[in-house]
Amino acid sequence: MTTPRQAAIQAIATTEYELNQLDFHTAHLKELFGTLVFSEEVQKARLPKPVFKALQKTIKLGAQLTDPAVADAVASAMKDWALEHGATHFTHLFQPMTGLTAEKHDSFLAPNGTGSGVAEFSGKELIKGEPDASSFPSGGIRATFEARGYTGWDPTSPAYIRESPNGATLVIPTVFVSWTGEALDKKTPLLRSMEALSTQALRILKVFGNNEAVKVFATVGPEQEYFLVDKNFIYSRPDLLNCGRTVFGAKPSKGQELEDQYFGTIPERVLACMSESEAEMFKLGIPVKTRHNEVAPSQYEIAPIFEDANLATDHNQLCMDVMRRTAEKYGLVCLLHEKPFAGINGSGKHNNWSMSTDSGENLLNPGDTPHDNAQFLVFCVAVIRAVAKYPELLRVTVASAGNDHRLGANEAPPAIMSIFLGDQLQDIMNQLEKGKPETTLPGGFMEVGVSVLPKLPRDAGDRNRTSPFAFTGNKFEFRAVGSSFSIAGPNTVLNTIVAESLDFIATKLEPEAARGKAQLLKAIQDLMSGILKESKKVLFNGDGYSEEWHKEAEKRGLPNLKNTVDSLPVIVRKDTVELFGKYKVYSERELTARYNIFSEKYVKEVSIEALTMVNMAKTMILPAALRYQAEVAAAVNATKSAGVDVSASLDHLKELAATTKDFQKATAELDHAANHKHSGDPYADAKATRDTVVPKMADLRLLGDKLETLVADDLWPLPTYREMLFIK
Repeated sequence: MTTPRQAAIQAIATTEYELNQLDFHTAHLKELFGTLVFSEEVQKARLPKPVFKALQKTIKLGAQLTDPAVADAVASAMKDWALEHGATHFTHLFQPMTGLTAEKHDSFLAPNGTGSGVAEFSGKELIKGEPDASSFPSGGIRATFEARGYTGWDPTSPAYIRESPNGATLVIPTVFVSWTGEALDKKTPLLRSMEALSTQALRILKVFGNNEAVKVFATVGPEQEYFLVDKNFIYSRPDLLNCGRTVFGAKPSKGQELEDQYFGTIPERVLACMSESEAEMFKLGIPVKTRHNEVAPSQYEIAPIFEDANLATDHNQLCMDVMRRTAEKYGLVCLLHEKPFAGINGSGKHNNWSMSTDSGENLLNPGDTPHDNAQFLVFCVAVIRAVAKYPELLRVTVASAGNDHRLGANEAPPAIMSIFLGDQLQDIMNQLEKGKPETTLPGGFMEVGVSVLPKLPRDAGDRNRTSPFAFTGNKFEFRAVGSSFSIAGPNTVLNTIVAESLDFIATKLEPEAARGKAQLLKAIQDLMSGILKESKKVLFNGDGYSEEWHKEAEKRGLPNLKNTVDSLPVIVRKDTVELFGKYKVYSERELTARYNIFSEKYVKEVSIEALTMVNMAKTMILPAALRYQAEVAAAVNATKSAGVDVSASLDHLKELAATTKDFQKATAELDHAANHKHSGDPYADAKATRDTVVPKMADLRLLGDKLETLVADDLWPLPTYREMLFIK
């Protein structure tokens, strides 16, 4: 009898894939970039000059688009451009609270009453769509029978063409709101938070005499980690198919211990998949820059160049979609779960965040002498104050059932929010706390000891992989974000809390700016010193994994919300409601909805995993264990009848039988826990799930993984870690 595992390995061994599907000699990457995007260049070529100027004013400066004629002209140009690229339909793409994207396609074709048809697309259709809102998570904002929802065109994120085997679709990024006006998506609050940040940052710039800047953008570059595993293994593993992670799996004899995967040679099949993914991303205007092997076997990373936070969010969602689709062509599955495999590194999405003016000035660029750069110090201290004041809000932005398996593990930062500044910036902040900073630690050069090599410049600060929030030269890297997350949520909160800090600082400094430069600089020094005294508790340059840091963090009063359920109440706390209400990012009703949605999502995700576990235990693992137990028992009896000592075999049989018995009992207990009735209160159900279902899952996994090490290899039905991670 062939097990699913054996069939999967046989299929992989006998299948060959066409890897040479691209030719960069005939289609250079610079010619590919943006070819499917309704970009500024395309707009300029196709739109009347007044329409183009009005649209660019909206995109770059945030001016409201009020003239219907502009929308009609843009729609007409979009339609013609899309039809030339083979598009037959258009869609409003939005980001509901599922964390994924959603779309409803409408044809350009309309009958003209004479038996033929014409292609139509109006400004009204461009600006607003009306998808059914009843089946998306609303957290109580919308009842099931209250179905109306609206999508609204986001002109700051350009439309693009999505090619498919039979035709193409014009994709228009949009927001998604209810009939009563509340945000049902992730994009709307992000755009609101970006406006709040811009408003407060401009106040600071004016304090420093910069009256030319019109807008400040939050800029983001999200590094995306993921696994690629052969599809045959996925089809043989109900847990990977249903949950995106393995709920059973014994640790292999070789994992990542040799550290030979990280930055190693990319396997040929994987590299072919990466290359095609990147080519598709180039055409869609996604500025991907780097690719490499990550730490764990079969784990990889792709990273883009910085863009404004809204566009970066849209592009990251698109990036994940492209990777999933392209992987299928090469017989692979792209796993974006935070912890697909226990015992090895999980996947994150390092959210590199900064602020830039409309002229391109990076407000977190310290320059050569950051101690003498008062504007940089003000913006940097504002971020420090924001993280110190709202660490629990940052924590809840990275909370999920999947990320609970990763945060605090050997490759991910702990759930304690702290900031790593590096030696140079930490020294400057220490000086600033005590008075006026006078010096900047130099970076210098490294002496490598090889005469033919040039001197290598040394950065003034090291990196810290254990920090959830690290300064990395001219940006802050929020490392705690999970790989499957939309970055909209973390950046919405980050923008808002920094806006609040900038508001606080601007209110203090604006009266002083009118009194002259000397008075302003003294006020800055005094204010920054006071803020650092209050906020330095969050600064930590050491090992975030160490037990000593956890004890020290507790002494400092830093919160340690160890799991999703612990963090969720922060969303509806009074100070949270007041903060987001003040800057018009979330209403209290919208926050309550998200509290309910995240609670419900936690319950659903854990319940799916638990039920999958029970099913696999009953139908796959237990039958294999019982078959092997019968074989061993028969062998023991036959050997004993022959007069041979069976003590060792009998010990093995006893261990196998006892483990199988315990496994059956644990399966029944998890089955009962997973099928308990819910109370109807989302958060109460989340707590009950964490406290009853999750521990039972852990108990069952221990026994299942032990059985994998006891049952004969030819009977074990599930592809093992050693196979899934190393057979490519």
